[in-house]
Amino acid sequence: MAQMEYDTLSITDAVIARLTDCNDPRFKQVMTSLIRHLHDFARDVDLKGDEWFKAIEFLTACGKACDDKRQEFILLSDTLGVSMLVVALEHARALKGRTGATPPTDATVQGPFYWVGAPDTPLGGDIGEGVSGEPALYNGRVTDLEGKPLAGALLDVWSGDGEGVYDMQRADSGMKARGRIRTDHEGRYWFWSIRPTYYPVPDDGPVGDMLRKMGRHPNRPGHIHMKVSAPGHKEVTTHLFVKGSPYLDSDAVFGVRESLIVEFEKHEPGTAMDGRKMNKPYHVANFDFRLIPTS
Repeated sequence: MAQMEYDTLSITDAVIARLTDCNDPRFKQVMTSLIRHLHDFARDVDLKGDEWFKAIEFLTACGKACDDKRQEFILLSDTLGVSMLVVALEHARALKGRTGATPPTDATVQGPFYWVGAPDTPLGGDIGEGVSGEPALYNGRVTDLEGKPLAGALLDVWSGDGEGVYDMQRADSGMKARGRIRTDHEGRYWFWSIRPTYYPVPDDGPVGDMLRKMGRHPNRPGHIHMKVSAPGHKEVTTHLFVKGSPYLDSDAVFGVRESLIVEFEKHEPGTAMDGRKMNKPYHVANFDFRLIPTS
């Protein structure tokens, strides 16, 4: 007869033994490690029954806070640093065995505000129309690791407005400050939007309660999001951070990378480098993206 009673140590091996008939090796590996670490955690902190129930209530509240425009579990993963850890592991795998080339663009977290289906925007287009904030011209190139320009590379771009609020956070606003731009035959891109500002992650739900309990602030430095892709190359999800923005050294989701901090050079009214006539001050941000080949 199988053992029916377990102590504080034998229960772990008993649960793992129930995976004997699992026919998915990777799932079995992940679940075995998860069970072992979760049990070790409970023993390490001498977890009390009411504490575990509060944890279950917290996770339940996270689920209830999710809808088609808000993902509280992504926010939880981001603020605990798990999202950035997974990004770093993926980046390390992509670089394994590669030497001698220029480093690729650093990846960072996607965050909870990505929205599939942003409108296609021509080169030089303005995705910041109707959005509060100071205008900014973004420009640069997309290349491979050897500096070869990637024509037709896609930049899927999104950001908050000048108050740090995303379209998804406003009722019935539709898509704003989003666009999909393709590079020209020389791998160049340029488009207009706004200079992003710092903002708090949504802190009106269970994750916000957690941050306050931890004694942490919910703020992110000013940044714009980009997914950059090209045929034959690995897509990179990244940010451009505003140099000098508050919270660069304490980003609530641990996403800042030194290589992604960009100078937003301020210009007085006049003719911008792309020929656009500007009747008010604007900023220019330049950044070149370098993609990893898939083979």
